[in-house]
Amino acid sequence: MTMLYKDVLKDISLVDALKLRVELDNRLQEMRAELNQYWDKVFPNGGGRPIGPSSLKGVKVAPKYRGPKGETWAGRGAKPRWLVAAMKKGKKLDSFLINKPA
Repeated sequence: MTMLYKDVLKDISLVDALKLRVELDNRLQEMRAELNQYWDKVFPNGGGRPIGPSSLKGVKVAPKYRGPKGETWAGRGAKPRWLVAAMKKGKKLDSFLINKPA
């Protein structure tokens, strides 16, 4: 916040702050409705608009990398600790591939 907003909010009463919050929430809901109407005009069939969670969420994938103690990692998300530690020691990511290219 800029200094102007800090000064204004510092002197506002709790009741006034709660009223302001309600007004802001209402305005944000109005703006969201306006945006949804605009989006529906631009993309009448919902094209390009994310609707709900990804269809791939929760889908298991085969492991792509295997560690020295049999640990596996599919290559998604954060690197596991065993892999980070090995890479700090100078190992290459490709050396842990399960199906190495010919």
